[in-house]
Amino acid sequence: MRAPGNRPLREAWMIFFFLGIVMLNYPFLHIFNKNVLVFGIPLILVYLLVGWPLSILVVYIFSLYLGRGSDGEPPPAEDSGEESQ
Repeated sequence: MRAPGNRPLREAWMIFFFLGIVMLNYPFLHIFNKNVLVFGIPLILVYLLVGWPLSILVVYIFSLYLGRGSDGEPPPAEDSGEESQ
């Protein structure tokens, strides 16, 4: 059974997942599939080359935020189970 505090976290990851799906499907790809060049690069390619790394960056920042404790400190390192001699 999951802890009650996990629900908002699970919902946030689901939002990121569905946002990524929407970003790479028909409505958005059709919007950016125009005969427009940005610095000599087709607009659809600029959209994909900027949107994909940007979505990865957002997920990375979100995971860093989750990895920190409530006081802003990183969580303590977990013990590997081996005792040092």
